[in-house]
Amino acid sequence: MKPRHILIVDDEDDIREVAELSLESVAGWRVATAGSGPEGLSKALEEPPDAILLDVMMPDMDGPSTLAELQRHEATSDIPVLLVTAKVQAADQRRFEALGVAGVLRKPFDPMTLSDQVSGALGWG
Repeated sequence: MKPRHILIVDDEDDIREVAELSLESVAGWRVATAGSGPEGLSKALEEPPDAILLDVMMPDMDGPSTLAELQRHEATSDIPVLLVTAKVQAADQRRFEALGVAGVLRKPFDPMTLSDQVSGALGWG
């Protein structure tokens, strides 16, 4: 079975690096990264991943705007998206879930359990 392919879209270099290292070393997944919404959209269209970890707060094109663009394209509309955010208030959680995401992951995350969190949210056994 080929390894899962995950796209991480986050404007913070250190978050991308930690998540990439975690998912590659702990889960053995193949990871691509993007530092902005437009770059993430381009990479997802170029080589659709199995799932996308998408930061909510990014300059220019934030996570919800990027998600809307992903949902507009046939090639990316069915890719499960997990929003990654430090906003953990119940109202924020409900608003994010109403966007049609597969789940919401809290920042900061534990690199050792990130792949388990992703797998659990996506129902990957």
